[in-house]
Amino acid sequence: MGASVPAAAIVAIGDELLLGDTIDTNSAWLGRRLADLGVPVCRGWTIPDAKADIAAAVVRAAALAEVVLVTGGLGPTPDDRTREALADLTGAALRVDRDLLAGLEDRFRSRGYELLPERNVSQAQVLEGARILPNSLGTAPGQAVEVEGSLVILLPGVPGELVRLVEEQVVPLLSQRFAGRLRPLHHRRIHTTGVPESVLAEMVESALPQDMGPVALAYLPGLGGVELRLTARGVDNAEAARWLDSIEEALEPAVREYRYYSDRRDLADALGSALVAASRTLAVAESCTGGLIAKRLTDLPGASKYFVGGLVAYDDRIKTDVLGVSREDIEAHGVVSEDVAAAMARGVAQTMGADAGLGVTGIAGPGGGSDQKPVGTVCFAAYFDGRCEVRRERFKGDRTGIRERAAQATMALLLRMLEAG
Repeated sequence: MGASVPAAAIVAIGDELLLGDTIDTNSAWLGRRLADLGVPVCRGWTIPDAKADIAAAVVRAAALAEVVLVTGGLGPTPDDRTREALADLTGAALRVDRDLLAGLEDRFRSRGYELLPERNVSQAQVLEGARILPNSLGTAPGQAVEVEGSLVILLPGVPGELVRLVEEQVVPLLSQRFAGRLRPLHHRRIHTTGVPESVLAEMVESALPQDMGPVALAYLPGLGGVELRLTARGVDNAEAARWLDSIEEALEPAVREYRYYSDRRDLADALGSALVAASRTLAVAESCTGGLIAKRLTDLPGASKYFVGGLVAYDDRIKTDVLGVSREDIEAHGVVSEDVAAAMARGVAQTMGADAGLGVTGIAGPGGGSDQKPVGTVCFAAYFDGRCEVRRERFKGDRTGIRERAAQATMALLLRMLEAG
């Protein structure tokens, strides 16, 4: 297969994956980790717990890639058939490894079981000639075998075990096997919010240089905004940095208005950092978002440095009696209005003694809308340094999407005020 960059393929095994009972996070994580290592994934399969299907998928994968990662099917139950499938495919005998068996017996004794369940003995079975990859978190080790010139690596399906085993065993193995051939991908991510993908694309495409060199651009839209991912392939660190710096500089005027900075790829993190830098505190009053802003802020470590507290003011009585929203404003403009959102932002900041306040009220649906205020109508406000900015938007999507977009837009409004000073 020459001296080119090695490619990988993933075979994910499990009826539960095909039925939708379990989401295949393993393949997504492997794709990212292998790309970072310099072994990009070229193809993937999701197949049932059937020996014939497993063997056929491994053969197809080995024909395309030098590395095949097989996830799942290494447990102790009858539907775990990966070892047997590989034994049938390679003609290698399955043998019980005495050291693995002793380790299993010790593990079960430490949990209060005198005898190892007979079913678990299968987890000590190893393909003849395979390299054992110890699993420091679970009972089933990984195994690496050669199949038609490709390295096939059997991995447990439990996500935590898979991640640990890959980091401890697979990454060193691949680094050694493909020394000199690995070309890690170099990423630069530009986070934006508050601009539709199509509008952003027009601005970005007009700013891109004609010569992109080794860099490719991808648009990654989500409920919170659009991420631009710049990826440099096949070059060393220094050359990648030069190209990425050049293209990012060219894009800066186009994205400046909508960009935020966060190593966590989270606007809540960017807002928290801005509050810490300004030595300011924040309180939030939420209606339609139901505490989502407060949750996102407090999901982050260190939120106590800037987050005072939050109030879910779902009932109008809470808005008036606790936050001081005027009943006249509600009667004149409705609870979903710019006036009420602004009063909520001011009221929560003053009530909780914070430097800044956020207020958001809207109609998340699926019912409750009208011709004047259809589902998705959200009014949100940011109060800071005695001034208040308020916006009214109509967000698209289902209830979850509307709430997520409303929370994002509300935090972005305050972030821009902090950045403006």
